[in-house]
Amino acid sequence: MATPEITTPRRRTASRSRRPSPGGGGLNRGARVPGLGAPTTARTSTVATRAAWTRPAAAVFTVGWGANMFASVLQVYRGNLSGFQVNALFGAYALGLIPALLVMAKVSDRLGRRRVLLVALLLSALGSAVILFSGGAFGTILAGRILVGVSAGSAFGPGTAWIKELSDTAKSAGAGARRSAVALTAGFAIGPLLSGVIVQWLPSPETTAYLVHIALVALTLPVVWRAPETALRSAGRDGHPSNVGDGPMKVLTSRLFLTAVLPTAPWVFGAATVSLAALPVLVPLGGYGAVGGGVVAAITLGSGIAVQPWARRLARRSAAAPFRAGMASVIAGLLAAALTVATGSLVLLAATAVVLGSAYGLLLVSGLQLAESLAGPQNISTVIAVFYSLTYVGFAFPVIVQVLGRLWDPVPVLVAGSALAVAALATTLIAWPVRQASRTRS
Repeated sequence: MATPEITTPRRRTASRSRRPSPGGGGLNRGARVPGLGAPTTARTSTVATRAAWTRPAAAVFTVGWGANMFASVLQVYRGNLSGFQVNALFGAYALGLIPALLVMAKVSDRLGRRRVLLVALLLSALGSAVILFSGGAFGTILAGRILVGVSAGSAFGPGTAWIKELSDTAKSAGAGARRSAVALTAGFAIGPLLSGVIVQWLPSPETTAYLVHIALVALTLPVVWRAPETALRSAGRDGHPSNVGDGPMKVLTSRLFLTAVLPTAPWVFGAATVSLAALPVLVPLGGYGAVGGGVVAAITLGSGIAVQPWARRLARRSAAAPFRAGMASVIAGLLAAALTVATGSLVLLAATAVVLGSAYGLLLVSGLQLAESLAGPQNISTVIAVFYSLTYVGFAFPVIVQVLGRLWDPVPVLVAGSALAVAALATTLIAWPVRQASRTRS
């Protein structure tokens, strides 16, 4: 492709058909590329590439649905299980998620994103099936939740990397991070909302809710099967990267990662779970606990989606701005949560869910964008996996609020949490000193 050809359109097409395009770009008409599935014609390849990211996004959405629907379904088990057991079950899937995140990211680099996402979907359905047939036994539900966690860990890191790789042709910077955040958040929001409706008004909710998710997995599997592979395009014949750059440890020990990502990442799900898991327990919802909890989850995570265009505008102003706005929202949200618990106001509960959900959305998309920008193409899935592992530390926050709330009172515990958030906000001043932050562009 060094010398331009002056030929007729017919001869140019023939020349292209004889020359394979390097790197997987410019697919030949009717050619089959290893790992890409069915032949792709020149006329449809551009359209297919533009929409290809929606296929792994569907997998992330479905696995996120299965992971978070328990926020509403757990209302079914409150009569037989203690409050501590219920909250422990909600966060227990992190026990399977974090190891799977760290392991499956590297596996997807070697074996391909598609294979890992297909396995993740099957594990998600298996976890739902285990809980479906648990009979309400704590140990069996726990095993199912851990399986769901393994599926989430297998999907979120590789899936986010896959969406980013398929979004590289997008005109706007950071499209992959925003699309990943929307897919994950939409699954997290719609899962508990629909499950809350099922639990509140439909018969046999502990069966129906999980059957709906299993059916959704069945619909998603063929969608992901047809997604174009990306992980193997830059690999050698043995499956190892052909051009390995700096290892992930250089990224994970960089100043920006340690001072911007590390302190703020736990507040991603810390803010979200305080809103959707802790507050519906601490604030009486009357006879509408199941659907009310689903509505709170939907408001929280829907706000996380709605705030992302603002996060993009903030990031254009400076890289520091969305991090600082996110942490400021955490502080305001925790103080509002303390006031909500003290007054029992449902209006304040909805407003608090908006603030904490906005914090979740700002920190998730800005953290993903920074992690992706710091990582090279050969270690992006590992860096993303570490980022998600840090975010899931926040799933311990509702349990901490409940345990410490028994010793003292939930109100001062939430106020103390806001003080910790102030410390995390202060670290962004180290990452981006004030004089430099206004000049730093995302």
